[in-house]
Amino acid sequence: MSRIGRLPIRIPSGVTVRQEEHAIEIQGPRGTERHALPPKIGVTVADGLIRVAREDDARQTRALHGLTRKLLSNSVTGLSQGFTQVLEIVGVGYRADVRKNAIYLTLGYSHPILYQLPPGVTAKVDRQTVVTLEGNNRHVLGEVAAQLRALRPPEPYKGKGVKYSTERIRRKAGKAAGSAGS
Repeated sequence: MSRIGRLPIRIPSGVTVRQEEHAIEIQGPRGTERHALPPKIGVTVADGLIRVAREDDARQTRALHGLTRKLLSNSVTGLSQGFTQVLEIVGVGYRADVRKNAIYLTLGYSHPILYQLPPGVTAKVDRQTVVTLEGNNRHVLGEVAAQLRALRPPEPYKGKGVKYSTERIRRKAGKAAGSAGS
């Protein structure tokens, strides 16, 4: 049995789960999401818990068991609390500014970069160098954070660029430090 798939999902107050034939709809204070269930995966909703079960032990079904449970769990968490991702901008003159649903980034290029945020994702900028992204869908939020980081990934010599707040940059010694020992 899948260690992830067998865990029940606790439904917090304010979240309602409606089960259909081959889908499940989750409604919370932050919105609504609908998930189509893969074949041979069943879901039961009872006593404030969601349980995911599989019909057989085929390799594909086992793989989908844990995945389905985690996707449903992320939806319940996202619609009740939401998710956040924090990015830090490091570098002289590097900064960000939010206007409506777009982020204007100055990252050392000859022009500012305009990044249009997808629906469901909001951004706040603190001190011009810390961008906090918020959203209900963990997958979309991760994609947006990865795309912003890819605009100027952190480099290992000075550490300049866009990085996740939890990311540690492995620093390298420059040319001068390498030849000083000879």
